[in-house]
Amino acid sequence: MRSPFIKGILAILIIALWVGFGAWQPTLTSVQAQEPQPTENPLSISNEVCINCHVTPGQTMVLDNGDILDLTVWPEEFPNSIHGTLGYACVQCHRTVGNYPHPPASAASLREFTITMNNTCYTCHEPQLLLAQDSVHAEAFNAGQIQAAVCTDCHGAHTVQQWRDAKSGELLQNARQRIPQTCANCHYEIYQKYLKSVHGSTLYADNNADVPTCIDCHGVHNIQKPNTNAFRLASPQLCAKCHTEPTMMAKYGLSTAVMDTYIDDFHGTTVSVFKEQSPDTATNKPVCYDCHGVHDIRRTDDARLGLQMQENILVRCQICHPEATANFPTAWLSHYIPTPDKNPIVYYVNLFYKFFIPGVLGPMVALVGLDIGHTLFKKYRKKSQLAVVIKPEAIESETQPSLASDSISSPLPAGSIETTAPEAIPETAVETPGESTTEKSLEMPTTPNDLESPLITSEETEAASLQEESSPDPVPPSTPDLTSQSGEEAAHE
Repeated sequence: MRSPFIKGILAILIIALWVGFGAWQPTLTSVQAQEPQPTENPLSISNEVCINCHVTPGQTMVLDNGDILDLTVWPEEFPNSIHGTLGYACVQCHRTVGNYPHPPASAASLREFTITMNNTCYTCHEPQLLLAQDSVHAEAFNAGQIQAAVCTDCHGAHTVQQWRDAKSGELLQNARQRIPQTCANCHYEIYQKYLKSVHGSTLYADNNADVPTCIDCHGVHNIQKPNTNAFRLASPQLCAKCHTEPTMMAKYGLSTAVMDTYIDDFHGTTVSVFKEQSPDTATNKPVCYDCHGVHDIRRTDDARLGLQMQENILVRCQICHPEATANFPTAWLSHYIPTPDKNPIVYYVNLFYKFFIPGVLGPMVALVGLDIGHTLFKKYRKKSQLAVVIKPEAIESETQPSLASDSISSPLPAGSIETTAPEAIPETAVETPGESTTEKSLEMPTTPNDLESPLITSEETEAASLQEESSPDPVPPSTPDLTSQSGEEAAHE
């Protein structure tokens, strides 16, 4: 009884809960619709939806520190930007924006908001990010200077423009004028000097595409410190990129030998050595901007600051040479190669040495070469003479006496007197009265048959040995005792 009753109560409760949940569900949905929720797919929101709201002027947001964030986006800004023309959506950068009303900004200040939004640039521009990490701006930012330039400070936010041609990669002409103005946001004083220089005045007065801008010397994303020794030593190559280009310099009648003449000078040679061996070591030898200026470069024919004026050159020289007098700059030939019209004395002296030095050194080198060749020839000739083979007839005539003498010293039976080759014994030691060993050797037979026959037969040897045994006192052959004789003669004397 109890179990069916309990089961019925539970069934009634389940049905009641199901009906109540269905009646409450619409109320929950309405509450959720009133709260801003992140969009599951932000790209599903079109730019028209965003612009329809943000074109209304006066839309602002107050941040925690009291800064006011302007939320107005003018209709011609983003559509005309590089991102708008390429079809990028607003929510590709504003990824945290959901349905309306938007969640409150998490940034406490305008600068913090800029830095936060700047991080979205890295999603598509990672190579530029890697370059920027080694720049002077990134170094300052990492050191705690939050005002250091980030991407949007230079490129903007909704007004990002294209700087280079998509096909050639060349800098667009209107971008050349925008670049100095962009840098002026932080470097205003330098910008004012640039406007008065030969480069800046030509850029804005003539819209000249040959004129260098900030990025031509300092770079774009990997901007380095300009006050380092490495940058100073590398600065001549920066100037040479334009000033050694023949076509460009021909337009303005400028010499392209500026780099060569600088390197040939003591100053340039020293700077080049330091750049290759010790790029981080300081040197007081002048580089281009020490004489011509940095951002305030003037024309050489400028009456007040031009370096064609000797007094202006003297002022520059006295920076490193305080003792320089008015005649000091006359020793400098500038960057122009001497000609018969300009510095004729130097020109003709150089011309003389062009012929004199080869005329002296050439014969000297030839003389040394001839002497070495003659010495080597003598050594080779001497070795060749020593290596000449003697004729067979000469060899036979020279060896016949030795063959006859060798026949005398042929092996004898045991007990016979030991003999020595005639060439090893002095003639006086074996000489007999009236006849020398040499004469005897010449009388000996020299034919092959004679050389092969023994001098003493075996029968004669046996007879001689029997006679020696039968004799009571064998007398050895008398041999003159030269040693004792010489001793007696010495005692007698």
